[in-house]
Amino acid sequence: MLSHHPFTWIVPTQRKRVFVVFFLLALILAGFTQVVNAPLITPAAPSGIVSFELAGSLPESQRILASWEGKRGVYAGLSLGMDYLFILAYASAIGLGCVLVGKRLKKGRGARLGSALAWGMWAAALLDGTENYALIRLLLGSKQTAWPLLARWCAIPKFVLVGAGLLYVVVGAVWIAVGVAKHRTSG
Repeated sequence: MLSHHPFTWIVPTQRKRVFVVFFLLALILAGFTQVVNAPLITPAAPSGIVSFELAGSLPESQRILASWEGKRGVYAGLSLGMDYLFILAYASAIGLGCVLVGKRLKKGRGARLGSALAWGMWAAALLDGTENYALIRLLLGSKQTAWPLLARWCAIPKFVLVGAGLLYVVVGAVWIAVGVAKHRTSG
């Protein structure tokens, strides 16, 4: 049922406004993240912080961290700390986007998928927060082999969930727009 989603506490008439706020905040923070991530791109970390997220082993993580000696380590810490705010923004924006698209689809599997993906964004947020904690432990010098594995196995499903949510919102919005356009031209 569409009413079973994590945003039922937001008055239905206010959900679009709240979505816009979180969407804009997510865009601003994504831009900031790109700026902070730029110095983290090295031969050892060709994708910057994402390389660190997916390293998966202590030797690989240490190789990446060694490439971030000095000021780059500060950028890595800033990126990981700021990411906690970004998590809230993207999970809320994508989750609300799923709810709004699902509401327009009204009934059926498409609408139920929107509710499920809205919950999935909170699962992605939990995975992302856990991943960040593991990466911060490594950044602070931990030699525990579990941290890079935990980060990787949190990052992979996080990326899948976020990608699925984004795909649902974009495809659903296009589907709705095409349906509205067809309705206008046929009516």
